[in-house]
Amino acid sequence: MKETHSFNLIDHPWIPVVDSGRKGLKEIFENREYKAIGGNPVQKIAVLKLLQAIAMRAAPLANEESWVTLGPEEMGRKCLAYLKKWHDRFFLYGERPFLQMPAVEKAEVQSYGAMLPEIATGNTTILTQWHKERHLDDRERALLLVSLMGFAFSGKKVDNSVILTPGYSGKKKSAKPGPALAFRGLLHSFLLGKDILTTVWLNMLTQEEVENWGVFESGIGVPPWENMPKGEVCEVAEGLKTSLIGRLVPLSRFCLLRPTGLHYSEGLQYMNYADGVYDPSIAVNVKGKRIKALWTDPEKRPWRQLPSLLSFIRQGGGDIDCFQLRVCVPRAIRHVDSFGIWTGGLKVSSNAGEQYVSGKDDFVESEVWLSSHMVNEIWFNNLQTEMKNMEDMAKLLYACINAYFFSMKSDGKAKAAQGVGLFWELCEHDFQELVDACAAREESKELLQSLRRRFAHRVNEIYNRFCPNETARQMEAWAQCRPGLGKFFKGERP
Repeated sequence: MKETHSFNLIDHPWIPVVDSGRKGLKEIFENREYKAIGGNPVQKIAVLKLLQAIAMRAAPLANEESWVTLGPEEMGRKCLAYLKKWHDRFFLYGERPFLQMPAVEKAEVQSYGAMLPEIATGNTTILTQWHKERHLDDRERALLLVSLMGFAFSGKKVDNSVILTPGYSGKKKSAKPGPALAFRGLLHSFLLGKDILTTVWLNMLTQEEVENWGVFESGIGVPPWENMPKGEVCEVAEGLKTSLIGRLVPLSRFCLLRPTGLHYSEGLQYMNYADGVYDPSIAVNVKGKRIKALWTDPEKRPWRQLPSLLSFIRQGGGDIDCFQLRVCVPRAIRHVDSFGIWTGGLKVSSNAGEQYVSGKDDFVESEVWLSSHMVNEIWFNNLQTEMKNMEDMAKLLYACINAYFFSMKSDGKAKAAQGVGLFWELCEHDFQELVDACAAREESKELLQSLRRRFAHRVNEIYNRFCPNETARQMEAWAQCRPGLGKFFKGERP
């Protein structure tokens, strides 16, 4: 795409849309034909948060009744009117570039590749062509900019010698991670609708809900493109750090785009979950003395966290709380026929203050769809029971494979871990069917038994694959360590 200094995020295409290429903000809010945001999980999170912020500023909601009255189409019309009013604040270049600080031009220029987790720069080994740094056009720069504000890596890639607020001493040589990423990679959850407009509408939060939550002392707040801060510390900066919209579209980095890279310095420093201030989309354990976050884990796919994320359905709740789901799921159950739950994030590693993607680090995401009529405490209890059975099967499989190799006088921990990983990978294909089968219907009981037998069959298949029984010695170990699955079927043979 040809670069132009008149690139505007409203008019020009930059947002990846599933099966539709890239679209601008105007197209997103005026069309209901676009089903879902595309890109990697970090890009999906960042773009959805931007759309949330625009919607909540364009169509402020007092309470649930005003949310119902608004609806997706009216929300889209109000967002279009808002974007028209603030059109000049969405240019990628110029005197007031979108989410950028022209005053930071004294900072050193970093390459765009250094900002992308999947690109190999410096002394990092290039393994495939996908790891090689390449030229970014304006639409890719716009997407990177929006993603970078919340998901910037910690480390020394910033030029923190540039300080915009005289006397400010909060900048060190190494910058803090973006508030949507934190130390190891936060896990984010949102509701999904049948199209992007419905998705944005389902995730809007009302003034009443935000005030009752009590996390953001400045309430919903004002987006940064309407009024950018003068520096690291000022009245505007404090308002952004203590408001919901300022959290949805944070300014954790001060930057200015250039043809070959960007001037790059640490921006506003945000409080995080340990301080009791965090994104509504992340899940935290609030039961202990200290708040703990639920981290992204490629070895434990997000769909396995569904019972914990939805524990508010059960009377008394649970240890894990995701405000976005706790508020929006019950509301969706009351007013729409069906909705999805999307959960995803990026796991990162850290060493001496430098964050990076390495080893088993990766993007993860899961998507589950629910019919509103079936989501109740009985459904949740059934789901929790079946997930507990699957966890027990996985533990049994690990123990049996490990015991087999111990009998063969070798270390079986690595093989056992591989077997369990394969078990969960195969079970993921059936999870949506399991979710549907947990509804309180007579025919669901038979379906649940059938699925449980399927999972048990996989345990046996995987055990047989990893534990050969060709020689007499192998056959003896195989028979002694074979998984006993009868307890999962109450007398019925798996």
